[in-house]
Amino acid sequence: MDWIERKSLEKRIYASLEDYPITLLLGPRQCGKTSLARRIADHREGAYFDLEDPEVPLQQNVARTVLKDLRGLVVIDEVQRQPDLFELLRVFADRRPLHARFLLLGSASPAIVKGVSESLAGRVAFLEMGGFTLTEVGEQNWTRLWVRGGFPLAYLATNEDKCFGWLMNFMQSLLERDIPQLGIRVPAAVLRRFWTMLAHYHGQPWNASELARAMGVKQDTARHYLDILGGAFMLRQLPPWFENTGKRVVKAPKVYFRDTGLLHALLGLRDTQQVFGHPRFGFSWEGFAMEEVIRTAQAERDAYFYRTHAGAELDLLILRGGRRYGFELKFEDAPRPTRSMQMVLEDLNLERLWIVYPGDRTFPLKERIELLPISRIDEAVRKMNA
Repeated sequence: MDWIERKSLEKRIYASLEDYPITLLLGPRQCGKTSLARRIADHREGAYFDLEDPEVPLQQNVARTVLKDLRGLVVIDEVQRQPDLFELLRVFADRRPLHARFLLLGSASPAIVKGVSESLAGRVAFLEMGGFTLTEVGEQNWTRLWVRGGFPLAYLATNEDKCFGWLMNFMQSLLERDIPQLGIRVPAAVLRRFWTMLAHYHGQPWNASELARAMGVKQDTARHYLDILGGAFMLRQLPPWFENTGKRVVKAPKVYFRDTGLLHALLGLRDTQQVFGHPRFGFSWEGFAMEEVIRTAQAERDAYFYRTHAGAELDLLILRGGRRYGFELKFEDAPRPTRSMQMVLEDLNLERLWIVYPGDRTFPLKERIELLPISRIDEAVRKMNA
């Protein structure tokens, strides 16, 4: 895992540690948070605590004594296992002079770990980390990254069978051990069935009634299952963009697997040939490309999709500096502008619309519409940030 560096994220962490007393690095288990944090901690005075270790002395009755005199960088791993620490960390963050800065690692979102935002408001920077990105593994490896996903031990597995086995074991561990440790009481078999069903809805608007009916549960229960998997960073709920345009628009979020390796494993797909042969491979690639755009642009909170009942549709809308940028994600050799794209340009007044595809040529197709290889997403991001 160490041979693939995470330089961009590492720079963001260093900058955050300078600006905030507390930095919370969030992401799924096994995505490399611990390795990155240890590398940062190795170059600084401080201490490291892993709350998965039952012998780590940060229990509620001794945490203040252990932490109060530490200097430098204090790293606390799997912090969601002890949410009562947040209130104590608020006290340390308000001390002047500031003796220590804290880097917290968590594999559950603040929506699941209650009290983070309330306790640490104004004192904490939130950063997200996922599996490998295309920038990190090299643009020539996009097919491998798409098929295997970005979890380091899956991506770096010596063959497809070992990759598939690791992904299946990861999901079993998440459902049977990690989620119950958050105090969530949903049978693993039930959540596994729901997760498998969602694989067939990847890239589609959320349909609570249809999934609830198939599961034999209430709509609120199906929504609860969705929130659990979203809170564990397994799923992305992409919200719709709507405004007073006079258009009838779709208002349910779209649901995507954040990691296409997990998607393919749940669909029983072990290699590139099987992925290409699956009837939903286009939606799989759409989700893969979308994650690359959102993570490269650091647009987790400014990303939407747009769809009207009249037929105008945009896979991804990103807001940046008061401007709007669109992305269509097409697994085609030579995608062309469509009437829907022209409608979206006018409806949303886009600065530019990029058609992201698996080719290698970049060139304009029409005014404000440009063809963009997935390997050059960073070029679009630079233009957005200019």
